[in-house]
Amino acid sequence: MKYVFYVLGILILTLGISFTIQSDLGTSPFDALLVGLSINMGLTVGSWEIIIALILICCNSILKRQRPEVLGLLTAFITGINIDMWLFLLHNLMTPELWYSKVVCFGIGLVLVGLGTATYLHTNFAPIPIDRLTLIIQELTRTNIFFSRTFIYLVFLIMAMIFNGPIGVGTLLTVCLGGLILNYFMPFTEKVFDRILTHSSTSPNYDKDKKHSI
Repeated sequence: MKYVFYVLGILILTLGISFTIQSDLGTSPFDALLVGLSINMGLTVGSWEIIIALILICCNSILKRQRPEVLGLLTAFITGINIDMWLFLLHNLMTPELWYSKVVCFGIGLVLVGLGTATYLHTNFAPIPIDRLTLIIQELTRTNIFFSRTFIYLVFLIMAMIFNGPIGVGTLLTVCLGGLILNYFMPFTEKVFDRILTHSSTSPNYDKDKKHSI
């Protein structure tokens, strides 16, 4: 069941990222960096996701003073493939042109990113390196997810500006609201996750007791 949540979370997250990119209102600073690198240096957005993830794994290893979390590269690889897949599908299905359709597209994407991230993080299985970095900074600074996420966004915002990534009003909204949305969904998904795990672990015992009573 844990791995189902893991895959589901990644699918929701990457769909949200693709929605924000398609909105053309600006993406999160990290995704803006990926798009900027893709436009200026070649390769796909998903490919740069994997390359940057490798760099971040090394940074996380130094900050935590432990061996690199190689499994994080697996998550980044799956994420990169899904981003390219969703971008391909959404490009053929929808390209919002009117301002309000762009706003709706971006809003859906922003919520999906928060929900997807919160969903797969609770599995505690191979977090995407940038999300692991968020948790490491939260732990080191003894603050909350909102602070650490916003700090990381600001760092990547500067990098995205250097590579001329798609920065716009959506980027500002992501910096201001991304951490809050993730902070909102974390306890919600934790309750759902724990409830489902508890139910799945007790149902065999329930069936067994039911047979004995018969």
